[in-house]
Amino acid sequence: MKSPSSNRRYPIRAEASDRAELRIEKFIQAATAVFLEKGYRNARLNDVVARSGGSLSTLYGVFGDKQGLALEIMQRSIVSFGEGLELLYQSELPPEQALQQAAARMIDEILSPGRIVAHRIAVGEGLCVPELRDWFMEHGVAPAEHLLTLYFQREKDNGRLVLDHPAVVANRFYMMVFGSVILRSVMGIIGQEHAEQAKLDAREAVSIFIDGVLPRP
Repeated sequence: MKSPSSNRRYPIRAEASDRAELRIEKFIQAATAVFLEKGYRNARLNDVVARSGGSLSTLYGVFGDKQGLALEIMQRSIVSFGEGLELLYQSELPPEQALQQAAARMIDEILSPGRIVAHRIAVGEGLCVPELRDWFMEHGVAPAEHLLTLYFQREKDNGRLVLDHPAVVANRFYMMVFGSVILRSVMGIIGQEHAEQAKLDAREAVSIFIDGVLPRP
């Protein structure tokens, strides 16, 4: 499967104009809203075009098809989420502080419309669109787990955390802190308007997690 950064964008980007970029953003915003309302499989490109004010031919020229739109939305969320993890990896703060800050940043991204779309496609519709599910797992989930693993390995090596298997700990941290938020947002129970409460819940989860891996006196 081609990456969202493939040649599907070149016809519009060749114009190198603010107008072209604005048109792309309108398509992305419209597609995100339509996918949230109808789901990926039930969404129609005509609905996206009607909401964006663009044309079907232009949409095809930029993204190729509906899958291309979904890939772009996923990619943007992956980049944003990855930036939060990079900040964690680069942090020199003690883990009990760095992980709390990272959790708050990641909650904001998890509850963003684009990330909810990505999770709903991968989790809720993955059996029907396995190519999108697998792409998200390969380019989104696996790199995130890898970077978390590197972080926990470093903190273990520095003697600031006590743990045996950094990869296992990375997975447990992710699921413990974010698993419920992801599930409830996929189900439509919570959204961006619940971010502050989700951050409070994440803070408590991080505290419980940290208590199990900090060195004992």
